[in-house]
Amino acid sequence: MLVTIDHGSSVPLAEQIAASVRRALAEGKLHKGERLPAARALAGTLNVNMHTVLRGYQLLQQENLIELRRGRGAVVSGRSPGDRALVVETCRQLVGLAQGIGLEEHELLALVSDTYHSRV
Repeated sequence: MLVTIDHGSSVPLAEQIAASVRRALAEGKLHKGERLPAARALAGTLNVNMHTVLRGYQLLQQENLIELRRGRGAVVSGRSPGDRALVVETCRQLVGLAQGIGLEEHELLALVSDTYHSRV
């Protein structure tokens, strides 16, 4: 199955849905132009509210990984969506780690900027 969730997890369901799609993109299981399952159908399969699925899809749209098209549903978009999905997921993990050790946002951004510019 493309999308899996853990109802017992502390991670919000919409975020789990988005993470599953990101993972599928990063692993090359989804490609540009492919359609994601309809929100209503996926909600039924996962036993969640349709609006929860739509929130997950909206997160992916904000990350420019999918386009939400009226009449066509959710479609994978962008150049190298798998590569972008991997970067987005890695960033989310990095932010979680930084927050876990109490690193301030400006400190993390400085580290990322320094690393980015030193890897020419």
